[in-house]
Amino acid sequence: MGGLREVAAPFVVPGPSGVAIRDRLKGLTARDEEVLRLVGGHLGSLASRDLKARCAVGLDHDSDRWAERKRDLTGQSSSRWAGSITKATHDQWALARRGQAAHLQNLEAGIDTIRHRLLLPVGAKGSKRAPGGYRNTSEWFAKTRRLHVLENRLEQERADREAGRVRVVRGGKRLLTTRRHLEQAQLTEAEWRRRWEASRRFLQADGESGKRYGNETIRVSPGGEVSIRLPAPLAHLANTPHGRYMLAARVSFPHRGEQWRDRVQANRAVAYRIHEATDRDRWYLTASWTIPLVQTVPLATAQASGLVGVDTNADHLAAWRLDAHGNPVGSPLRFDYDLTGSSQHRDAQVRHALIRLLHWAARHGLAIAVEDLDFSAETTREKHGRRKRFRHLISGMPVARLRARLASMAAELGIPLVAVDPAYTSKWGAQHWQKPLSGTKRKTTRHDAAAVAIGRRALGHPIRRRTTPPRTHQSDGYGHRTVQAGPGASGREGPRPRIPGPRTRSVGAGSGANAGNQNTQHRSGCSAEHETWQQDSLPLSL
Repeated sequence: MGGLREVAAPFVVPGPSGVAIRDRLKGLTARDEEVLRLVGGHLGSLASRDLKARCAVGLDHDSDRWAERKRDLTGQSSSRWAGSITKATHDQWALARRGQAAHLQNLEAGIDTIRHRLLLPVGAKGSKRAPGGYRNTSEWFAKTRRLHVLENRLEQERADREAGRVRVVRGGKRLLTTRRHLEQAQLTEAEWRRRWEASRRFLQADGESGKRYGNETIRVSPGGEVSIRLPAPLAHLANTPHGRYMLAARVSFPHRGEQWRDRVQANRAVAYRIHEATDRDRWYLTASWTIPLVQTVPLATAQASGLVGVDTNADHLAAWRLDAHGNPVGSPLRFDYDLTGSSQHRDAQVRHALIRLLHWAARHGLAIAVEDLDFSAETTREKHGRRKRFRHLISGMPVARLRARLASMAAELGIPLVAVDPAYTSKWGAQHWQKPLSGTKRKTTRHDAAAVAIGRRALGHPIRRRTTPPRTHQSDGYGHRTVQAGPGASGREGPRPRIPGPRTRSVGAGSGANAGNQNTQHRSGCSAEHETWQQDSLPLSL
């Protein structure tokens, strides 16, 4: 047990801090689309220039430089457009820094694994916690060369991080590299160019409380009328007073439309973003705003009536209901999803599986327990070596998307979400629960057993199930047979409660005056065992 890591305590997941809704801009004219492309292209060029200036400053950036960048952009757009651009630039630079730190950690983990395996003899077997040596000398030699490559990359990344240098691609690195593989992506050069230009446009504006309808730059009235404040060089395109362009399309926001309408009528801040989906030839408007953090229930309240343990897998969610004492109730549940196809299809599959799980939990008034998974360090090529199928399986699990979706959807339905440490849940669940829960009519899988382990950990119980009494001296030689009751539990040593009715066919419940007196029962260590006793002789008169 000394090699096991410490398991973190479970906690209730806080609710989301923001809301985002989207609606299609239907009925746009050709003039509307042309204006949107011109405005987005102009602001996108300003955003690219501002991002270049921000990356050049590096770690020496401060509030004065931020104000200077904003002044440079104001003359070519407006004060509010410049504020949105500089804020988006700052967020993108910070995201690149976080990605750089994660890449450094990945390189260090790969280098440590290679060094460990190179020190072992060729063909040495590994353990469950550490890999063994390489298969042959050729693989060993190839890994020595890869070690030098990774060390050089690590040195360069460390130098870049110390200097504050980041590498950012507006529009996305993946789409940029697709330019060299158009046949494989089944795209023509014109189609790729259209996607590239659409991804580099900038048409988003931050909200302002107290302003009309919560946003002066992109304004949406309660009736769904959309108007845009044009930048200074494009003010001649306005079709309404004060340099604004009114779109012919109307939006209604079927989802959360009442909440959005209440905000804009009260002039509360709402941020908007307009983008073009080139693959579907459509334009969309996204509205977002912040909400107060949802007050989470205490952990004891979520555990009071039991919960549902959920194990996340590559193609399904395995769930099992547990009562407050950690005992499985009923049969296991399975919520399948298919992660093949487009991203929209995968996202819809995840939402469909989650809503079925949440509706089932809501009908029974139960909380949900999930693992606090993080596979950022588990998908490395050096850790799993030639196990490409396993690496692909881990990479395909929608951990981040499912976690974000589940947190937001559970908060909407008022279902508490408990996160637990994922350490050893699959292994110990299969060890202690898979066989006892299997029978002639039910085959319990490792995933079902893992769901039980997750639920027990969320309830504060050990994963190990209640054991049978030991053979030697029964409970006197080895102490109590159960791990359910801790040493400080009140009434642990007391007699069992009396239950009306016969407990056996011959003896009634609670029979005997000394049913709760341990000394009257011949047990090892009791005073009754050490008293002298002698049978009197029978009377001669009998």
